[in-house]
Amino acid sequence: MDSKILHIENVCDYNAQLGVETLHPLVSVVDMAQAHPIRHTRQTFGFYAIFLKEVMCGDMIYGRQYYDYQEGTLVCLAPGQVIGFEDNGEVFQPKGWALVFHPDLIRGTALGQHIREYSYFSYEVNEALHLSERERELVIDCMQKIRHELEHAIDRHSKRLITINIEVLLDYCLRFYERQFITRSHVNRDIVSRFEHLLDDYFADGRAQQEGLPTVKSCAEALFLSPNYFGDLIKKETGKTAQEYIQLKLIDAAKDRLLDPSRTVGQVAYELGFQYPQHFTRLFKKVTGQTPNDYRTRA
Repeated sequence: MDSKILHIENVCDYNAQLGVETLHPLVSVVDMAQAHPIRHTRQTFGFYAIFLKEVMCGDMIYGRQYYDYQEGTLVCLAPGQVIGFEDNGEVFQPKGWALVFHPDLIRGTALGQHIREYSYFSYEVNEALHLSERERELVIDCMQKIRHELEHAIDRHSKRLITINIEVLLDYCLRFYERQFITRSHVNRDIVSRFEHLLDDYFADGRAQQEGLPTVKSCAEALFLSPNYFGDLIKKETGKTAQEYIQLKLIDAAKDRLLDPSRTVGQVAYELGFQYPQHFTRLFKKVTGQTPNDYRTRA
């Protein structure tokens, strides 16, 4: 089985692989039904990609629950991410739509200035967006508008109109992801609960002293989520960033230890993963409004 990863650097090479015409060197909208049959392959791209997969595969299991968003699955990739399947030698006809656009297209535009705000581009593929029929229709409509603009002769308005329409699509995706966080709320609460237990155990079993302060990245990995998806989920569920949530759990653990008169403030700091006690003191005061010694005295 071939495990090589194919890197496609530009939009023209991507179109050539699918056997479709290149209308613009930096952006393309492809109706996959019009593409050549292809073989499975693992790929990375030098550009952004949004894939609307139209595969009816029954109820999807996410966590411990079933979801029935069968009409379309949307996957958003930033440059450099890996997607695809191992090549099994079979040829298949892809179905769905693809929008690909190179970073050079949006450089110097309003979209280019805040593209990082669309954090879902760094989600893992298993954190994809599952669309309702109405949402799917909106996505296809946006892609068709972009393609219509690509079919127009390039003029001084082209870049602005293309990037504006891409931004509209990205904003819809943001809305749909927020909807998905809501419809998965019961699953997300389970993740928050697991996050809380993870932190409790981390501080209780001495790992903090051995491995240092927990990070958003390390917690996300322990829960098998990408850092961006995990951070967005925690923010939606708790109203706090994942980093703020970690700090609050850390302060709770610190308060319990500070009530033990046999521990110095320095010992508490080291037990919780701080390299320097003054950093602990600074954070404790920032969160609680008092120093560890003041808390100990007043408790």
